[in-house]
Amino acid sequence: FSLIITVLILQAVWLVREIRLNQRQQNFMDAVTHELHTPLASLRLYLDTLRGHSLPESRRNEFLEIMADDLDRLQRTIDQILSAARTEPKRGSREPVEIARLLADCADDARERFGLAEKAITLEVPAGARVKGDAEQLRVAFRNLIDNAVRYAGDDVRVDVRVRPVSARKLEIEVADLGVGIPASGLDRVFQRFSRLQQETVRAARGLGLGLYIVRNVARAHGGNVRAESEGEGKGSRFILTLPGNVDGRTRPRR
Repeated sequence: FSLIITVLILQAVWLVREIRLNQRQQNFMDAVTHELHTPLASLRLYLDTLRGHSLPESRRNEFLEIMADDLDRLQRTIDQILSAARTEPKRGSREPVEIARLLADCADDARERFGLAEKAITLEVPAGARVKGDAEQLRVAFRNLIDNAVRYAGDDVRVDVRVRPVSARKLEIEVADLGVGIPASGLDRVFQRFSRLQQETVRAARGLGLGLYIVRNVARAHGGNVRAESEGEGKGSRFILTLPGNVDGRTRPRR
């Protein structure tokens, strides 16, 4: 009797996990379909308009800019899917990477794409902060963290990026916002593949549910980790990426 009960419990647990995975996969397929179909439909509309009508030069330029934005959106979607496949944890040779410029580039890119003011994203990075790793994978992780913070920062976007040494050989890169926040039950789940939280504001935001999964894989591939912290819904979020590194060869963390 005990054996039968144990088997039934294990089957129930397995079934619940399968249902959740299937739901995440369905959410992913819905998001991919939307992220691919919407810009493609827009491109088709503007292309047909340009072909079938004689438009003033200013109007043509406006359409071409919109089409370029749609192409950028398609490229980002494809890049996210490919990055998810390429960043499975693998250890390899790593080189010191100065991350001040890397983070600044990611912040500038986010400001441009989301139409933000300079003060919307602030950086606090000690001079000479270095991480041992792959520069392009780190760029992908930093960009995903900043983009994620901007998307869920609410109407008044304020994202703070801070880098600090926590030991002689480790750095923390923290990306914090004052937005929708994360319930306690979702702090670990946000790093799962295809996972998206169920708050209305989160469902309305664009995304494939792959960004934080990619960040976690990059962290693991570099011998580090990532965690999420939040006081709850509506109270903002912090994502802390811990990686091997130091600041100008310092042997003690900053106080």
